[in-house]
Formats: sequence, C-alpha cells, structure tokens
Amino acid sequence: MQQYNAIKVKHPDALLLFRVGDFYETFGEDAVKAAKILGIILTHRNNGGDKTELAGFPHHSLNTYLPKLVKAGQRVAICDQLEDPKQTKSIVKRGVTELVTPGVALNDDILSAKSNNFLCAVHFGRNKLGVSFLDISTGEYLTSEGSVEQVDKLLQNFSPNEVLVSKNHKKEFVEHFGNQFHSFFLEDWIFQEDYAQESLNHHFGTQTLKGFGVEHLIHGIIASGAVLHYLSETQHSRLQHINKIQRIAEEEYVWMDRFTIRNLELYHSSHQNAVTLLDIIDKTISPMGGRLLKRWLALPLKNVEKIQQRHQVISYLKDENEQLNKIQGHIKQMGDLERLISKLATGKINPKEVVQLKNSLEAVVPIKQSAQNSSNDSLKSIGERLNDCDALRSKIKEVLNEEAPVNIAKGSTIAKGYSEELDELRGLAFSGKDYLDKMLERETKETGITSLKIASNNVFGYYIEVRNTHRDKVPETWIRKQTLVNAERYITEELKEYESKILGAEERIYQLEQQLFEQLLVWMQEYIAPVQLNAHLIAQLDCLCGFTQLAKENNYIEPVVNNSTDIDIKEGRHPVIEKQLPIGDAYVTNDVFLNREDQQIIMITGPNMSGKSALLRQTALIVLLAQMGSFVPATEANLGVVDKIFTRVGASDNISMGESTFMVEMNETASILNNLSERSLVLLDEIGRGTSTYDGISIAWAISEYLHEHPAKAKTLFATHYHELNDMTNTFPRIKNFNVSIKELEDNVLFLRKLVPGGSEHSFGIHVAKMAGMPQQVIQKANKILKKLEKSHATEEVSDKLQASQNEMQLSFFNLDDPLLEEIKEEILHLDIDTLTPVEALMKLNEIKRLLGKKKKASS
Repeated sequence: MQQYNAIKVKHPDALLLFRVGDFYETFGEDAVKAAKILGIILTHRNNGGDKTELAGFPHHSLNTYLPKLVKAGQRVAICDQLEDPKQTKSIVKRGVTELVTPGVALNDDILSAKSNNFLCAVHFGRNKLGVSFLDISTGEYLTSEGSVEQVDKLLQNFSPNEVLVSKNHKKEFVEHFGNQFHSFFLEDWIFQEDYAQESLNHHFGTQTLKGFGVEHLIHGIIASGAVLHYLSETQHSRLQHINKIQRIAEEEYVWMDRFTIRNLELYHSSHQNAVTLLDIIDKTISPMGGRLLKRWLALPLKNVEKIQQRHQVISYLKDENEQLNKIQGHIKQMGDLERLISKLATGKINPKEVVQLKNSLEAVVPIKQSAQNSSNDSLKSIGERLNDCDALRSKIKEVLNEEAPVNIAKGSTIAKGYSEELDELRGLAFSGKDYLDKMLERETKETGITSLKIASNNVFGYYIEVRNTHRDKVPETWIRKQTLVNAERYITEELKEYESKILGAEERIYQLEQQLFEQLLVWMQEYIAPVQLNAHLIAQLDCLCGFTQLAKENNYIEPVVNNSTDIDIKEGRHPVIEKQLPIGDAYVTNDVFLNREDQQIIMITGPNMSGKSALLRQTALIVLLAQMGSFVPATEANLGVVDKIFTRVGASDNISMGESTFMVEMNETASILNNLSERSLVLLDEIGRGTSTYDGISIAWAISEYLHEHPAKAKTLFATHYHELNDMTNTFPRIKNFNVSIKELEDNVLFLRKLVPGGSEHSFGIHVAKMAGMPQQVIQKANKILKKLEKSHATEEVSDKLQASQNEMQLSFFNLDDPLLEEIKEEILHLDIDTLTPVEALMKLNEIKRLLGKKKKASS
C-alpha cells in the first residue's frame, strides 16, 4: 500500500490500475468509481485497522474494462510490474507505463473507426485565442487562432474528446464554451510562447516553424505546445508519425457559426433517433474516408477550382461504372492504414496488424494503376502520388508468416525460410515425434528388445521403458531411473541431450521471433510518411467514390458552381427528409432564386407544418453539399460561391445558461447582422416570436429592413407567421413575397408544400391543432376568440390611424424655427444609416421621442 500511495501521489487526477499478480486492482475512491462504472464488485479490506475499498479485474480483461473507464471520462494510469516476481525476493518494482485519457488513446476498443479522437488545447491570449487539435491515433496535428466565435466553431466541428486549458482560465473557458467537453486544467507556465516554440522545434527537429506556415500564429503555437507537453506527461514519447503541423486556413472554407451547425443537423441532432445529413451522405467504405468526410462537411470549400475538380471526378466515375466498382472493391480490402502506421510509430503494433498493413498496401497497387490510366486529371494525380511501397510489402512478406498471431508469444510469427537458426529450432521443438520414432527404431534394432517405449513425465523428463522380461538385454550405457512392478525406466546421454535441446529451443524460439519482429519494425519506420500519404489519398478517393454512389442512388445532379453571387435552384429537395418519406410518397420539389440585384430577400409566409423550415434548410444543405464537392438533390443548380451560411431556425432555448428563448434568439440574430458579407446566405425562421406579437413584428420588420439596406445585400430567406411583413415588398424593391401553398377544404387544409409567389393571409393554426387531435371543445372556443380578436384588431387599426392624424395636427402647431426641432433635424441628418445597428436606431428614436415629448408638454 505504501508503494501504491507513492505512485498515486504522482497521478492524483488519474484512476490508478495497480497490477497485483494476475489482477489490476483499484483502491479507495478509485475503487468506488471503478465499481460503479464497470459494474464490478466493491469489497473492503483492513490495512492496519483502516478499512480500504477494493475493486479489481483479471489483467487479461484490460481491453474490456479500459474503454469503459475512458469513455466515462476518466484518466486512467496503468501501473504495471516492471520486473519478474520470480527474480526478486522483495516487493516487485512497479511503475506507470501508460496514462490513457479521453483524448490520448490508441486502443481500438476506445477509438471509433470513422471519427477522429482529438486532444485539443485552448490558449487564452490578450486579444485572441489559440487552439490546437492532435489525434495521436492518426498523426494529424492542426492549429489555428482567432476570436471566441472562431474557436467555438472549430470546437463544434472537431468535437475533441479532451480539452486542455490553463487553470487560470477555467472560468473563462466554461463561460464561453460551456461544460460539455471533458476538460483538463494545466499549470499556467505550460502556456508560454518560448516553451511552446522550443517543444515544437525539438519535436520536429527544426530551427523554426516557418516550413509549416504557422510561425505567425503565436497563440496557436502556444496551444500546440501545450498538447505536446501533455503527451509527454502521459508517457507517450514515440511520436515519429506526428511529422507535421498544419494551419486550419479558415479563409479557405465556408463560415458557419455553432448555431448553424446545430440548426442544420449536419452530424448531431438534439432529437432522439433523428437522421443527420452525415447519416445520409456517408457512403465511404474505409475508416480514413469516413473521418475525411466529416472534415469536408465541417470545412466546405470556397475555391471554385477545387470544388469543380471534385465535381469532375464524380462526373467521370458516374460514367465509368466498372472503374468505380473496382476502386471501391479494393478499398473494401483495406484496414485502417492511418491508424496501423501510427501503431507502428508508437510501438503498439502486433504481428497480425503488420500483415494487415501489408495486405492493405497490396490493395493500393491496382487502385494506383486504375487511377493512373483514367482520363480525369485529378484521378491521374492521385494515382501518380500513391506509393506502391514495393520494398515494404516484400520485406513483410519475407519476414512474417501470413497467418501471424496477435500475440507473438503464441509462436509461428516469423515465416519459414527467413532464419536458418529459427527453422532448426522449430525442427527440433516441433518435429520431436519423428526424432523419437527414429531413436526408438534404432535402439530396438540394436538391443533386440521389441517392446521398447519412449515417454516422458514431469519428474524425470524423457525416459525409455523396458519390460522385465527383456531386462537382461539393456545396454550398460543406459542409466536406471525408476523401477516399476513390471518394468524398468532408463535414460541415455542422447535422450538427456535431446531433452535439454527441446526445452531450450522453445525459449530460444520465442526470443528469436521477438528479436526478428522488432528488427522488422525498426526497418519499417522509414515508411511512415509514404503510408500516411497513401492513407490520405485513399481517403480522398473513398469520399469521391462515396459521393458518386450517393448521386447515383438518389438521383443527384452536378451543380454549376461559379464566382457569381446568384443562387438558382430548380426543383430542389431536402436530402434528409426525402429519405424519410413513406414508400410511394414523392418529395414536393421547390425552386429558389436569390440574387443581390432584384430578389435579395424572399419573405415566405404560410401555416405551421406547411414546409417553410424544410425549404430554408434544404437551400442551405444544397449549397453546402455543392461546396463540399458533392452533387446535389435538384434538377438544376447554378450557385455562386457562398462564403458564410447563417441560420436562425427554430427555438433553441439556452435556459440552463440563464437566458430566455427570446434572448437566445436575439443573440443569434445579432451575431448574424454583425458578420454579414456580400456572399452570405442568411436563413431566418420565425424571428421575433419569443416576445409579444407587436414587438415581434417590429423586430422582424427592422431586421428585414436592415438586411435590405445593408451594403452587403446578403441573400436571405425569411420564413414568418407575420403576414404584416408582406407589406414590405411595397417599400423595399429587393424583398419578394412567396408563400407555401395550401388547399382549403370544408373544415380542413391540405398542405401542398409548393412555394408560389405572393403572400399568405392566414396562419391556419387552428386547423393544424385540429389535425393534431385537439379536443373539439378547444377548437370551437379558439375559433370564437379568433373572430373577436380579428374584429378588435380592425378597430385598433382605425384608432391607430386617428391617433396618427391627431399627432400630425399637433406637430403642425410647432414652430418650425424652434431650436429643439432644429437640433432633432441635425441629429437625423448626421446619422450614418449604413453603419447604424438596429439597436442603435431604436435608441436614437427613443431619444427623439423623449425630446418631442418635452416639447409637447411645454406647448400644451
């Protein structure tokens, strides 16, 4: 227990698995946690009068229990016996051999094949944040820096399994990013620029980071240094596969804030059993392809040329069906190249996995030939860059048995014919029966004893048994070992020599196999970079083949992506909803046209359930798919590149953070209005409904007007219940009214889900309530109240007009030369409307109203 406590002091934040004989034991609080997470029995023992909790499991079950602990967010320190218990008379020396945390794992049972396992660090600088992501299982190492919003977006996209933060910034981190991440807080001195620079240069063997194009990202470098420091702290020193660090060049990708990522349900959904976009579009076969597809979805391209290259490959493969099937067939035969080569670098690879690596590389050869022979330039380029790793494959084939086991101790790892000594030893150890048969035959002939028998037991080892009737024929050189009732047992010099050879051979075989396997692994190290490149190229090819399959299965078409600012979609469909429809139901397609000249804002009215939200989302998803490089669900799509997609869709309460629905809505909308660009696509759904009707209408009107008058002229789809907004088209030339059509039946409505020009005049909310099965009594009451309200609303309109004309008359009594009016006039004339935010405008109006109120009192 003293030894345990001394090791535990060094790792106070980790759950310590302490090896005792054939078991891993946990003690005290660790035991309580482990028993709860693993569902194992918690027992107690008395140590000198102290009651200590205890829970453990057999050491060979580590791969079963370790993933459960790590997935529960535990940091696990594995403490092994560092010497053979037989070789020591005192307490066995023990030490932590590995620290496994949610973000640092190489165990296949912990990792998810199609997802990265990112360890992340966030550094809080004075005016910027730095962020770094590292996946030790693939060798990917990325860094960036920017505002809280930018880092927030990256955290949403990359979903790190563990985030490292300075202890001094714990509060800030939770304030900005919430507490949904497994976070670990490090000492502040780790987040220092000179320490980070030194760590990174030492790791890469460089003098400067200029070669990686990250030297100007000071905050990003500090975060990257913290990640590297953490790997050394968790006993991970073999990191040859982490051979470069890359900048996340955000200016090259479409900007989507966290609300948009969440609202569009790209890879997560807050609804149970909901289908996400990723579920629909992921047709990748390999784990590398699955991981890269997520990256493409997180970072859609803005470069027209790169987008078109992806489209051209899909177009080519769509026509070349045989080539597509062949490529996909070979990708199916591959293992996870990226993670296999990382296991080699970290010393965690077993013989079976090395053979799997060789087999995967053999599948690369026909893919390389096929891609090189294609008439598509992008495919040709992939084919030329693929490395057939001929020498590596030959070497593995030469050294390893094709049926090599997972555990080298099981033998038969090294191929026959590779080592003469090994073959000789195997011959000795495994063909012993032949040798003994020959010896028996020879001795029988020489002695004339027909009933000779050679056998062995644990006491004497090998012996020759002679029945008493033939005892007189035994040669003098034989040594008697045991006398039985009917027989005598003897040993010979030859038999003793053979026995020691056999026993020594088995031990020597194990040592030699281990030695030869380790030599192979050292030789293979120089192939880490070529295999990583192959993995990346195969991942690209897998994604493009997946997009081709997606297009063929779901009738997607090639979009025309260009540098215009128009969005013109003919007969667009929602990629997710169309797959959820009952068999036989056709998806109702819709056209959407937006530009900055005459149809910048489409105001969509229509009842609930009519499909307004689906139309908004499908427009964003079509643009997103196109810029990822995929074909899209439509009959035609001409798309000017979009650089930012903003959505404000549905009520996303943040009440746990102490904010109301309306406050969240206003925060999200303010974020949109403050970040507009000429190529932005803005999708607003039911803005303002979190407050009173008139407030809501006023805010929705003000936001629409702001978008219309803003110099960026951002393309906008605005779905609303407020039919009053239909009037905006009379004043603002680039706002157009559309509605999702319905057909009124006697007592009901039929949703046609078709977008048609013109505004809708009714909400049909009561009809929807009726369809939902609301009691008849409630429906009738609602209809009565609606009629009353409509009547009083008409009266209100009349009184509003009277009030307005009265105000006009009162204003006419004002002396136009009045200095106060002059002051107001000056205020208005000097307003810069282009830069004025809606909130500032409301405050300015309030101020003018207050001044006029004072004047009115004075005049009365």
